[in-house]
Amino acid sequence: MRLTFLFLLTTFLITHDAFSQKNTPLVVATYNIRYNTKNDGINAWPNRKEDVKALIRYHEFDLFGTQEGLRDQLEGIAELNEFAFLGAGRDDGKQAGEHSAIFYKKDRFKVLKSGDFWLSETPDKPGKGWDATCCNRICSWAQFRDLTTKKEFYFFSVHFDHQGVEARRQSGKLMVQKIQEIAKDAPVILVGDLNSTPETEQVKTLETLLNDSYKVTAQPPYGPVGTFNSFKHDAPMKNRIDYIFVKKGIDVLKYGVLTDAKDQRYPSDHQPVVIKAVIR
Repeated sequence: MRLTFLFLLTTFLITHDAFSQKNTPLVVATYNIRYNTKNDGINAWPNRKEDVKALIRYHEFDLFGTQEGLRDQLEGIAELNEFAFLGAGRDDGKQAGEHSAIFYKKDRFKVLKSGDFWLSETPDKPGKGWDATCCNRICSWAQFRDLTTKKEFYFFSVHFDHQGVEARRQSGKLMVQKIQEIAKDAPVILVGDLNSTPETEQVKTLETLLNDSYKVTAQPPYGPVGTFNSFKHDAPMKNRIDYIFVKKGIDVLKYGVLTDAKDQRYPSDHQPVVIKAVIR
């Protein structure tokens, strides 16, 4: 009888442990870290770098996308040794210019595939799209296997243009096309700075395929609605322009806009957006 009880208990514990691992949540974030320019004075990257790293570490991000980061900034964040990153520079498809990079914990995720494309009429090569006049815009993506849950999924990090109205509109359409082409029916997480508020056509276009995590979180959204602060501690932050979208099959348990600051200075001119989610 005792042996039977021990066998059943052991079986239960093994099964329970396997179930728990299968449903281990992900902490996912998107963070426009503001590019490195001396023109920012006291808010220049060398004065913010350690605060950005500390925020990522304290809030225990598992996987996150960044926008605007130059190569030296990404290498600075990668001083957090548990992380690796991928993604090409928007200027040459290598290391030049800003990146829409993807950081991931090396001991939890395995990269199965990865790539980049540009937000333009010719997405396979560097270039400006539609009515964009300032910059090339890039999206980086990867297929991951979660070594804890054994689930596979795709992750996209993107930064829409800040000037071109048509460029933003067309970028929404291109993202839907590319996600369907690359990820097909697999689970998808899309993060990014869209320079667009929720009522715009490009955001509505994305919502034809993906769920806005702000709208589907199980717990009420935490923090301010807006995500842009202009490095002003008293900024009203009413406009939501940074997003995390998820495809059906991913449950959002929590959503938050973090307002961590030190000496009344934010680590970036955007707030990080964070979710805790489970891939079914």
